[in-house]
Amino acid sequence: MRNAVIVLGLMTIALIELTGAARALEPVRISREDTALDLTATTEIYRGRGEAFQVSTAPGADGIVRRIEVRASDAKHSGDWAVFALANVSDEQLDRLIVAPHFRLAGSGVLWPDLGAERILSITPSEGFALDRVPNDEDDVFRITLNPGTVVTFVAELATPDLPQIYLWEPDAYKDTVNAFTLYRGVVMGIAGLLAVFLTILFVVKGTSMLPATAALAWAVLAYVSVDFGFLSKLISVTPGDEQMWRAGTEVFLATGLVVFLFAYLNLNRWHINLAFVTAAWIIGLGALFAVAIYDPAIAAGIARLSLTATTIAGVALILFLGFNRYDRAIMLVPTWALVVCWMFGAWLTVTGQLSNDIIQPALGGALVLIVLLMGFTVVQHSFAGGAFHHGLFSDMERQALALTGAGDIVWDWDVLRDRLVTIPDISPTFGYSPNSLSGPVRNWLPHIHPDDRDRFRTSLDALLEHRRGRLNLEFRVRAEDGHHHWMQLRIRPVLGSSGEVIRCVGTIVDVTEQKAAETRLLHDAVHDNLTGLPNRQLFVDRLEMAIAAAEANPIMRPTVFMIDLDDFRRVNEKHGMSVGDTILLAVTRRLKRLLKPHDSLARIAGDQFGLILVSEQEPARVAALAEAISTAISAPIDFANQEIHLTASIGLVTWVERGAVPEELMKDADLAMAQAKRFGGNRIEPFRPAFRTVGSNRQRLEQDLRRAIERGDLTLVYQPIVRMEDAEIAGFEALLRWDDPKRGVVSPSEFIPIAESSDLILRLGMYALRGAANDLSNWLAAVGDIPIFMSVNLSSAQLLKADLCNDVIHAISDSRCAPERFKLELTETLVMHNPQQALVTLSRLNEAGIGLSLDDFGTGHSSLSYLTRFPFSTIKIDKSLVSEPTERRGVLLRSIVKLAKDLDMTVVAEGVANEDDAELLAEMGCDYAQSFLYGPPIGPDSVMRLLRERYSHSSGGTGTDG
Repeated sequence: MRNAVIVLGLMTIALIELTGAARALEPVRISREDTALDLTATTEIYRGRGEAFQVSTAPGADGIVRRIEVRASDAKHSGDWAVFALANVSDEQLDRLIVAPHFRLAGSGVLWPDLGAERILSITPSEGFALDRVPNDEDDVFRITLNPGTVVTFVAELATPDLPQIYLWEPDAYKDTVNAFTLYRGVVMGIAGLLAVFLTILFVVKGTSMLPATAALAWAVLAYVSVDFGFLSKLISVTPGDEQMWRAGTEVFLATGLVVFLFAYLNLNRWHINLAFVTAAWIIGLGALFAVAIYDPAIAAGIARLSLTATTIAGVALILFLGFNRYDRAIMLVPTWALVVCWMFGAWLTVTGQLSNDIIQPALGGALVLIVLLMGFTVVQHSFAGGAFHHGLFSDMERQALALTGAGDIVWDWDVLRDRLVTIPDISPTFGYSPNSLSGPVRNWLPHIHPDDRDRFRTSLDALLEHRRGRLNLEFRVRAEDGHHHWMQLRIRPVLGSSGEVIRCVGTIVDVTEQKAAETRLLHDAVHDNLTGLPNRQLFVDRLEMAIAAAEANPIMRPTVFMIDLDDFRRVNEKHGMSVGDTILLAVTRRLKRLLKPHDSLARIAGDQFGLILVSEQEPARVAALAEAISTAISAPIDFANQEIHLTASIGLVTWVERGAVPEELMKDADLAMAQAKRFGGNRIEPFRPAFRTVGSNRQRLEQDLRRAIERGDLTLVYQPIVRMEDAEIAGFEALLRWDDPKRGVVSPSEFIPIAESSDLILRLGMYALRGAANDLSNWLAAVGDIPIFMSVNLSSAQLLKADLCNDVIHAISDSRCAPERFKLELTETLVMHNPQQALVTLSRLNEAGIGLSLDDFGTGHSSLSYLTRFPFSTIKIDKSLVSEPTERRGVLLRSIVKLAKDLDMTVVAEGVANEDDAELLAEMGCDYAQSFLYGPPIGPDSVMRLLRERYSHSSGGTGTDG
């Protein structure tokens, strides 16, 4: 009978094989001591078998293999089944749990990973009813009961084709394991949450770029472990299908946070702009994955895992490169990044299935939190240790990169062994050449270098290679395609190889053409006249000293010094204007140059005074002939605006005759001879005679007397009223110096002012006038009250060029305790023209201090309009020659000047108003103030006091306050 049963069983098995049904399984033996069994290896998966599935059971206790059929019970079923068998070998009934996790990192894969899902819809045993499901958010759990000695085959209806893992748990052991993991997960999530909050608070307190990047990474880790540990399902309702989207999103978030942290911590944008572009593109691409995670989570998660791997590899390369270059941040990141590499290696072993135990997945989550914790410590140390962040302590390499980027220099790299020179970026287009024309051998540069610099260029490079040390700082000229030469500055140093020979020369090359041009321009302007381009007095003295030295070495050579002064040139300026005067000076300069030879030197000593060093002629007769030719050339009429202008000149000359002569003494003798020609009526040529020195002594005595008068305070100030046109009330005064010498009587300002200007007395005289005017104004305000008047004081050219003029003026005004707004400093266009750049700086500082600036003698200069726009003048004074000019065009001209001033928000003062008709006309035009003898002559300070008391007694009551 038993043999018949066996034959029947074999026939049944053969029949099942012929019909395509599944084979029977080997049952897993279970005893009472077994608390957890992994059924994954013994479970067979059948894919695509449809809604009805037939399977052979495991041989029962009687050895018979039976055949069962199971039908799908859920709409989610797609025809996939799993079959396993269990055998209770104990002598008692066993209760067990079948557990299939929704997600398992182990074996999930890198590309298109398995992100978890509901695995088992239902389980049907070969005996009894379908198993009961135990509610669980993370696993599919079914409760089973096995009788003693029974063998039961279980058919699981799958929701997905894959079943990563299936366990058989003893209920109490499963519960203890779940509780243990719950405690561990709670601790890890608590640390991650506190770390994220702590770094966020630090970012608010100390807003450096590293802190928000680290905080973002900490929040990404918190989000990842929240999903991985199933905490998210405790907060919101998450279906197994939605869990894939959340898991993919957190992995993308984690990959993005790691990229941002690496970029921000290492300050990659400081090293090269391309790194910033690459990182930005990387982050944008990861940001797009968030949208992909909604539609296809597996693709998004796979790309995110690849990004994590690429970021780790890139981080290793960057840290090694920057660490070897002593970049402190990279060195500090080494321990943390070593953990990142270890974590990535463990994660790779896990997702590829080489590590598959149950501990690895939560361990990786905890390690991730530990990594972020170490990152946080590193960032905090950088943020607070010694203030390194805020004091800008960079590594040597970063300083060099920042310097090159900020300066815009071009790198000059010469590979000496291969004789290949490259510039980064290519410098060839700068000169108009085709790209890389100057790359290759160094000899390619030689044809383009200026011939005067070519040998020096070649020799300097050879010397650097020979000495094998030091630095080369070389300036040379390179010819561009258009023929112009560019000044280049080359700074390089040699790089030695292992043999001690120079293998490279590396440095920078910079175009310094503008700098060279500026230096040349400054040197030229320092010793040349701005108008004529002739040498100035300083260069003239230097050339005269060289001529005297040459004469002492060569007895045949006898230089002659000429002083040429145009007679009554002031009349030309007053009649025709300073612009015409400047044009005439240029014409005279051209005439004089045509008479000279290359060795002779012509200079402009003063406004209409020229100096000449004659070395080309030695014979007295020929020197006298040249002097006559100079006089004749100057006397020739000059045609200008359909009229002839006639000039004459007074010429004094002296010839060097004795050794040890001083240039200043020769110039002084020639100047005395020229002054004697002036006394004889001008238009004369006077050779120097020793008797002229007695005449010059009068000038010296006058200078000495003026010096004593300033020291004793013998000079006085008088004040001419400036009145408002609208009501004829006094608005201010102009301070004028007067000198009443006990011996000479009243000395005219036109006599002592030029003497002061030719010496150092003009500076003392100017401050004497300013301090006296400030003190008088203070006394008036104290006696009369806070009346609306101002004080105008004239400035000289020597004062304007004085470096500490601003401080002197401000101190003088502050000592008088008057407001700076009550003062106006008057300057003529001639003063400003001497040195416009220095004048602009000085006048701007005075204007910033609140002191008003007035342009005197407006309308007689050659560039009045340009001065109005360039300099901070607030007032213009129309010259009396324009106001009193009896022509029909006067009204048109005055009206234009007044309108121009009003458009520029400036006040207008008219000088030399002759009568009431002129005053009414100017008032109608909008002129603000007037100053002339019509409104009062210059008067002393006591007279001004009485005048102010009479005018303002009705409002001040005789008491005053400080101005």
